[in-house]
Amino acid sequence: MTMTPEQAGWFAANFTRLVSNVESVLLGKTLVVRLSFTALLSEGHLLLEDFPGTGKTSLARAMAQTVAGVNSRIQFTPDLLPGDITGVSIYDQRSGSFDFHRGPIFADIVLADEINRASPKTQSALLEVMEEGRITVDGVTHDVGSPFMVIATQNPIEQAGTYRLPEAQLDRFIMKTSIGYPDHASTIRILEGAGARAHDTVVPAVATSETITSMAALARTVHVDPSINDYVSRLVEASRGAVEVRLGVSVRGALALIRTAKTLAAASGRHYVVPDDIKVLAEPVLAHRLVLDAEAEFDGVTTASIVSQLLLETPPPSDRQAV
Repeated sequence: MTMTPEQAGWFAANFTRLVSNVESVLLGKTLVVRLSFTALLSEGHLLLEDFPGTGKTSLARAMAQTVAGVNSRIQFTPDLLPGDITGVSIYDQRSGSFDFHRGPIFADIVLADEINRASPKTQSALLEVMEEGRITVDGVTHDVGSPFMVIATQNPIEQAGTYRLPEAQLDRFIMKTSIGYPDHASTIRILEGAGARAHDTVVPAVATSETITSMAALARTVHVDPSINDYVSRLVEASRGAVEVRLGVSVRGALALIRTAKTLAAASGRHYVVPDDIKVLAEPVLAHRLVLDAEAEFDGVTTASIVSQLLLETPPPSDRQAV
């Protein structure tokens, strides 16, 4: 079944309400909020690489409140253990059995703060739950429910004592972006509300968890023309042949680009994907999946510049078949 124009209109109206609600907390960051909800409704996870104090925790909390969900925050440290994330089984002497005590991963929106400060063993504890939406403890599988999204952060400064995320884990994030500092006008508005503490700010719920689940299912029905699939395929193939790139975009990356493009199209009130959807999402979805060779990194080449070059060199489809 393909999404109808009426369903696309309903989706876009709900998406706008979600974004506007969170924007009341994260002032002047419309694009970041749109990307965050695009990741959520594409059933993916978000990686934020940003400086301290830019509103990462506020974003996660406001998103959870907006969808009437539960949010949790995990502060990653070198001594954090996998069980601190997933939960542990504790023996109950009265019943003579083990009871599972859920960890903070059991939430709708999970903020994994400074994920690169934990050991690789602890980082890997997120892999199963991010990919499959469930965890296994002592041979028993536990579903985390739906909606479920991990917003992980890493600090671009103070790299001492951190563990670089492996490529396999980076590939699990459907997109990577940054919030950045607010502009002058937004900073003034933030300072005017300095009397209220950030964690005291509560935004009203404008959607239920069931609505989010329905929107995510509906986004999957957006029409993708074969020429769009061909365009994405040519983009990822070109990334693997770029001279500055040691590791190009995987098939998972191509699928992520199509999935997020479907959601963005629906958020724009369309029941079909256009090349501009691919162009808007190419950098946040693909750049973090590229691994540059050492010489290119030394010369100051960035993965974002590689994606921009790929978009310039790969011609988009010029027409679209009728839906």
